[in-house]
Amino acid sequence: MIISFDLDDTLIPGTKKFETEKQTILHRLLGLETIRFGTIDLFKELRNKGHRIYIYTTSFRSTTKIRLMFFFYGIPIDTAINQQRHDKRLGENRRRTSKFPPAFGIDVHIDDSPGVRIEGERFNFKTVIIDEHDTHWEQTILKGL
Repeated sequence: MIISFDLDDTLIPGTKKFETEKQTILHRLLGLETIRFGTIDLFKELRNKGHRIYIYTTSFRSTTKIRLMFFFYGIPIDTAINQQRHDKRLGENRRRTSKFPPAFGIDVHIDDSPGVRIEGERFNFKTVIIDEHDTHWEQTILKGL
């Protein structure tokens, strides 16, 4: 199964605050963003179950930067999809929906936005929406797969 994750306010704190993984000196020196506590264990568990992990964000971070960030946390990802890749793949339909996982072969998309859930219902793709206060968010995802 291919599972994609949003970044901002889902795995990386922004307007929403949640506990994050500890950063090493190397992380700080490289200026890597912090990721949500539990991400490392969750990604390793998903990998052990044979799943592929994508990042699907509407940010303009470079795909290389996204891949390196997760690599330095010890959890390499399979693919990074940013706003540029989204726009290129969807062409004229890029404004119809903020994210469209089926265009990238994604089976389930993990996000924090209720709007993405509505898009999933409208355009027939599976989502799992997690809340910033969900202290068992990893289990929420595993149950939703």
